[in-house]
Amino acid sequence: MIRYILKRILMMIPVMLGVSFIVFCMIYFTPGDPAEYILGVEATPESIATLREELGFNKGFWGQFADYVVRIVTKGDFGTSYTTRRSVTTELLERFPHTLRLAAMGVALATVVGIGAGIVAATRQYSIFDNMATVFALTGISMPNFWTGLMLIIVFSVYLGWLPSSGFAGPSQWILPTVTTGLASAATIMRQTRSSVLEVIRQDYVATARAKGQTEPVIVFKHVLRNALIPVLTVIGIQLGMLLGGAIMVETIFSIPGIGKLMVDSITVKNYPMVQGGVLFIALSFSLVNLIVDILYAFVDPRIRSQYSRKRVKKLKGGA
Repeated sequence: MIRYILKRILMMIPVMLGVSFIVFCMIYFTPGDPAEYILGVEATPESIATLREELGFNKGFWGQFADYVVRIVTKGDFGTSYTTRRSVTTELLERFPHTLRLAAMGVALATVVGIGAGIVAATRQYSIFDNMATVFALTGISMPNFWTGLMLIIVFSVYLGWLPSSGFAGPSQWILPTVTTGLASAATIMRQTRSSVLEVIRQDYVATARAKGQTEPVIVFKHVLRNALIPVLTVIGIQLGMLLGGAIMVETIFSIPGIGKLMVDSITVKNYPMVQGGVLFIALSFSLVNLIVDILYAFVDPRIRSQYSRKRVKKLKGGA
């Protein structure tokens, strides 16, 4: 098990290096001089040259990239914001709890609705429940988040006045953003759950369990669902990672002070260190989510644990 986890952690290193290189290239080759932007249009050439020297802009592409990577690895420093003069890391960590809460609540809602609807649709294939679930899935996937959020605001905030249209401080302000982020994810999870359950429910061991007199709930939750969970866990992990980085429009619409809104504001004012740090932070969060999903595989599927256990036993026998 430890070998399995270490292997997945080592696989994250080249991924993060690749992402950091791509993002650094995009920022480096963007037109404009950051030193001129920081000092303003009235800055003298001497002050601009001095600032460029202090920030290391004169070292060239590879020198700047090496300094950037070393600074992140050794100090966890993503740079300094051009607008607030504060550490990018500090600002990201202040905003991250809001984004994490939104993503977690959205995925939790999507998981409950998606898995429940998927099981019902699969066990009652071609029934009215299956047709309703299919329509729900197609509707949820077809509607973009920003449109869903605006429609919910118009209905529940403007016309009915039941819920606030912005903010994220209390439970009443969590409902609309959570439904907005969770609807499309629930549709995706539902489709994958239905497909996986239909594939497993036709296996011979399920027919054997029925022949032994097992009740239908026991068959579904003990024999079918556990064996169908691997692809469903993959989809849930992908949805959580996407919400950690893709809730930008939702945070902007509902004025949620998360990383997504911070990045939109930073792009508007060309705050490149904040944009660069935000992208890398989201990529790291996505990689950690995938790592957690990979670890859950080993707990859900005993075959993965036994695979690494057999390798270890063969290695020990070979050494003996």
